[in-house]
Amino acid sequence: MNNEDIQKFKPDPGRTALVVVDVQEKLVSAMPQPVAADVIRNIVTLVETAKEFGMPVLVTEQYPKGLGVTVKDIQDALPSYEPIEKITFSCWRTLTFAKALEATGTQNVILAGMETHVCLLQTTLDLLEKGLHVFIPADALCSRSKANWRAGLRVMEQAGAVVGSTEMFLFQILETAGTDRFKRLSKLVR
Repeated sequence: MNNEDIQKFKPDPGRTALVVVDVQEKLVSAMPQPVAADVIRNIVTLVETAKEFGMPVLVTEQYPKGLGVTVKDIQDALPSYEPIEKITFSCWRTLTFAKALEATGTQNVILAGMETHVCLLQTTLDLLEKGLHVFIPADALCSRSKANWRAGLRVMEQAGAVVGSTEMFLFQILETAGTDRFKRLSKLVR
């Protein structure tokens, strides 16, 4: 494996955007509740990490008239709450999202949200097809069933996404202990 191949496994904060997909009130209530609470906590950790490093954060909402808005914990953590409404399962297939992501100039995307086997899977496949590197913190995604969550993760990884965890990507982005950033962000995973 050469250096270019290794770079595909590192979410460089200067070239990475965080995308939070459809963590909406009615979707959250349909998820297994202990899982949903963990996913929301991990997404908040990712948002705090993105803010600390000046990484762009995009938020989508699937048909908010029917599914509600992004849950309050995530809204409160965001640098600004400006959701991109969509009805497509893949975020990329909503022109507003595609333009917003392209405007960031990113080469890497960390994807988190709901549901793993539908919107996140289809978005992952489209982003990979566009030549972006996709990072999937498995503990910041969920589906209504564990079987669908597993199946979605398996296909994402087979397609070329890097599947890991919130804590793994947090520490890859941090790179160094003992800094003020480390002190602030490491508290979120303890």
